[in-house]
Amino acid sequence: MSVLVFTFIILIGSYFAGLLGSLTGLGGGVVIIPMLTLLLKVDIHYAIGASLVSVIATSSGSAAAYVKEGITNLRIGMFLEIATTTGALCGAILAIYIPTHYIAILFGVILIFSALISLRKKAEHITHKKSYLAEKLKLSGSYPTANGAVKYNISNVGGGFAMMLFAGVISGLLGIGSGALKVIAMDTIMKVPFKVSTTTSNFMIGVTASASAVVYLQRGYINPGISMPVVIGVLLGALTGSKILVNTSSSRWLRWVFAIVVTFLAGQMIYNGIRGEI
Repeated sequence: MSVLVFTFIILIGSYFAGLLGSLTGLGGGVVIIPMLTLLLKVDIHYAIGASLVSVIATSSGSAAAYVKEGITNLRIGMFLEIATTTGALCGAILAIYIPTHYIAILFGVILIFSALISLRKKAEHITHKKSYLAEKLKLSGSYPTANGAVKYNISNVGGGFAMMLFAGVISGLLGIGSGALKVIAMDTIMKVPFKVSTTTSNFMIGVTASASAVVYLQRGYINPGISMPVVIGVLLGALTGSKILVNTSSSRWLRWVFAIVVTFLAGQMIYNGIRGEI
């Protein structure tokens, strides 16, 4: 396969990865890594490195818009980034020493979990229960709606912090944003409104990925020839996905498409990991 054909395949594949990731809110890394490892036989460490660079690029672009709109809770994001970056550094270091077929199996399991999370019904829930730690750290806030600002309180800060630490490890180990785990930490455990949790998660994953990317860069696992078409493709796909999402009345069918694709890729990753072919 020539370099030109190789680059073109990565570019097209990354475009569809960014498209699916944008429509579901779980990022393109869950498609990019299986595409590179299964289809193009790229070493999983280089695939993870390219995925981390794409996560940084997409997060940086979209996060700025959400912060400007006043939806993102910066205090929660910066507090939980302590956990995610610590976990990401640990995960990235572990990934260097863990056999690649074990990483592939774990990646497949996380993919299936992400697919299930993407299908669940998401509803806003505002808690009025006050947490002592949340009050001390001033984590409660409000977000704008058509009917005015909606105030919310935060609960179980410790549980959310612990889950974020785990999410950071998974992010560093597998090179994905771990959006599903971050949403569980904020939406389910800390009772952050869904709109706030998703935008704050988006704000955080770029920082988390940056911490992991430093380790991969030092180890020589970020290849410009792979990372460049991945970043361009994912950015274009994410831009297209955001326009489709605005104009569609329901994204339920899109989530089913995503779940089916991801489950298939997960099965392939687990199968090849068990056989030791990754």
